[in-house]
Amino acid sequence: MSPTRASLEAAFTTRTDRELLARLDIESVPRHVAIIMDGNGRWAAKRGVPRILGHRAGAKAIRESIAACIELGIEYLTIYSFSSENWRRSAEEVSGLMGLFVEVLEAEIGNLMSQGVRVRVIGSDADVPRQTMDAFRRTEERTSANDRLTLLVALNYGGRQEITEAVRAIAVSCASGALEPSSITEETISAHLYTAGVPDPDLIVRTSGEMRISNFLLWQLAYSEIWVTATLWPDFKRGDLLRAVIDFQKRARRFGGR
Repeated sequence: MSPTRASLEAAFTTRTDRELLARLDIESVPRHVAIIMDGNGRWAAKRGVPRILGHRAGAKAIRESIAACIELGIEYLTIYSFSSENWRRSAEEVSGLMGLFVEVLEAEIGNLMSQGVRVRVIGSDADVPRQTMDAFRRTEERTSANDRLTLLVALNYGGRQEITEAVRAIAVSCASGALEPSSITEETISAHLYTAGVPDPDLIVRTSGEMRISNFLLWQLAYSEIWVTATLWPDFKRGDLLRAVIDFQKRARRFGGR
């Protein structure tokens, strides 16, 4: 369903959001947005509460971003929920996160279905607790026919790990004679990534003001536009995503050309 001015005004209701809407080109929203959701720990520290409460608050920001993407007509949203490096955090925090994933998936399945959101998990299932992985697989199955927004959840994800696995799979095909090394193209590599079949992100958003990619979608972000905000992830609202999209629309995307 394509957005209209009326539908957007019903979704973005604050005065600031309405002012931003006046600058939005409905016809040129990004097709795919990826978000590095940073700042949950700092949000919790500022309030003197356990870090897990920052992650819990961050779940609300995911809900806001999903709603914004749907209203704007964005087709794909990828969120960096747990990196392959996050296992280095305390056992208490990791355990709390894995349990929170299950809780949120069970609580949100009704909303995901009513909003037409298809969930797809990208990353390695190695070391992810079975209960957590099973919850994601059930959600993938139940939402598989939805087609309004595809939500890619990067779980136990690392960009270098993803490329390494792709190279390994291609090498196996070459060794077996199924693939000639000379025939390997960029499309060959893309087809072996976790995101196979998904267009590369047009726009990547990072919260909390950090200026780094953090091993996220290293291949796919080759020509993505980057938008960074100092806002901590739990404070990120749908109006923030709207602001990012409007800034994106100001960019001249030449993909290496003049």
